[in-house]
Amino acid sequence: MSYQVKIQPSGHTIEVEKEEPILEAALRQSVAFPYGCRSGVCGTCLGEVVSGKIDYPDDLPMGLSEYDHKHGKALFCQAVALSDLVIEVDEIEAVGEIEVKTLPVKVASLRKLAPDVMEVMLKLPETERLQFLAGQYIDILLPMGKRRAFSLANAPFNDAYLELHIRHVEGGEFTTQVFTELQENSLLRIEGPHGSFFLRDTDRPKILMGGGTGFAPLKGMIEQLIQEGNQQPVYLYWGARSRIDLYHYELAEKWAFQHNNIHFIPVLSEPLEEDSWQGETGFVHEVVLRDFPDMSTLDVYMSGPPAMVNAGAEAFKAAGLSNDHMFSDSFEYSEDTLSSMK
Repeated sequence: MSYQVKIQPSGHTIEVEKEEPILEAALRQSVAFPYGCRSGVCGTCLGEVVSGKIDYPDDLPMGLSEYDHKHGKALFCQAVALSDLVIEVDEIEAVGEIEVKTLPVKVASLRKLAPDVMEVMLKLPETERLQFLAGQYIDILLPMGKRRAFSLANAPFNDAYLELHIRHVEGGEFTTQVFTELQENSLLRIEGPHGSFFLRDTDRPKILMGGGTGFAPLKGMIEQLIQEGNQQPVYLYWGARSRIDLYHYELAEKWAFQHNNIHFIPVLSEPLEEDSWQGETGFVHEVVLRDFPDMSTLDVYMSGPPAMVNAGAEAFKAAGLSNDHMFSDSFEYSEDTLSSMK
């Protein structure tokens, strides 16, 4: 049994099988919905059900508030159709034009950036390149159909290697292997690119807010802006617990020193005594709000833990930021979900 789903404002129509997530059906039919985590956490695939009925087999997703649910909003990565539907969601043409590939890669180098963060450089085959947009992610394909998702930390113009920043998750099987067993020249298989977290072409100032290894996709974005010679104001807010967790502090400072339009604001939530920290402290989204109490003229990109992304989204909307100018990639640090270790 299947249902017809009409998409506004594009006018596209897709066929959705019974119990098939609407997002999965759209991607299967080359209709590019915005999406990030695909686990109901990040809220990127938020849209509206204009008519018809949907359901959530695994209960209301974490990224969907009761308020939005009651007012017809839906997360299409988790929603399944119970009837023919008319829905409203903004499609992303740029993503639809990029081929998703499955490729072998070789581990070119391993470098500890912090005690619990490993830089993994992956070498693509000589005859292959992976077309992607700065901020997107790849899946590492593992045995038994498992996969782990990691954001790309480099920009597309530098695509001979793929750069990943992998945090060691306590009890995490794959990340433990990265820190204890993975070696240079090891072979892996990847699939990508995935996700709708990438820079939009607007003339608005940009706030890039990252938590922990949420810095990775923001790094690719900034490298891309620098490569393009973009002169729009960019404000990079990077939140972490202590100074050692800002594992590319000097690089971010270098960007700010060399480019007048780039501003770097590091924020520590639990600075250590030995850090002798004189900078910003507290929750990173609160520092952003203090600096920008009116966010109606900005583009905001957020990447990192769900708690940070969700808190930022609620606070920024209250400060005037519209959904059309807010983009996020939520990292779920858990080995229980198959596509969330970014």
